[in-house]
Amino acid sequence: MSLSRLRVSLVIPTFNEEAHIAECLEAIARQTVKPYEVIVVDNNSTDRTAAIARSYPFVRLLKESQQGVVFARDRGFNAARGDIIGRLDADGRLARDWVACVQSIFADPTIDAASGVVGYRDVAMPRWFNLSDRYVRHYLSWKMSAVHESFLYGVNMAIRRSSWHEVRPYVCHERRLHEDLDLAAHMSALRQRVVFTTSMWATISPRQAAADPYAFLQYVWANTAVCREHNMASLRYMNQVALAVSCLYLPIYLMHRGYDPASQRFSLAYALQNTAKARVSPVAD
Repeated sequence: MSLSRLRVSLVIPTFNEEAHIAECLEAIARQTVKPYEVIVVDNNSTDRTAAIARSYPFVRLLKESQQGVVFARDRGFNAARGDIIGRLDADGRLARDWVACVQSIFADPTIDAASGVVGYRDVAMPRWFNLSDRYVRHYLSWKMSAVHESFLYGVNMAIRRSSWHEVRPYVCHERRLHEDLDLAAHMSALRQRVVFTTSMWATISPRQAAADPYAFLQYVWANTAVCREHNMASLRYMNQVALAVSCLYLPIYLMHRGYDPASQRFSLAYALQNTAKARVSPVAD
């Protein structure tokens, strides 16, 4: 199939994302190649998330009453009509050529899913964050591929719709597990091909770091829970990454909380007065 005929649907699960959803949708509107459709799934938001999404004429707004990002993801993926289903978070901002890159990647018929590079904003020392994140993803891609396993990252991923329909009877729906890595685990079990690529680029805010230590650690270690649940050989590599990130909680917290977007500078004083809320953890108790 030619690149121009590969239709890309975008799915965005949301819960109380009124502060971020507009900028996410604006980035989609600036794509050099327009997506076939944009699906925003409202997962019982109590703020203006749905109203803001509805104000964009290219958005198809769906409702998912069962609470949890995995259920919102399923609702969007099952409704998608494109050949490829792109998945991003409400605070994600896609590079302008993201859809075009996805079309190019999936022109290879052997690829079932792909995950890309993540950049960070609203944080001090973004270059350090970006280089660290890229190193970790290259490391995991290298180690996991050696044992025929793979990962997906929900803020920047895409899956072939036919591959989703093949794997969806097997995916887990437990909130203690990260749904994106769980999906990758089941795809690996089915011998579906999942790749990591540096050509897919998106940015996010590291707002999970604004959570209290327990919530942050619960979020970080949920990936190891997926590996244990599925007896993945890559558990030890995921443990290494989770331990390293856990040890960096305090500097990550300060670099995010102390960054003033207005002045684009860091200060401890701003960290103490910053009232921005952390993202609601998808693996919260």
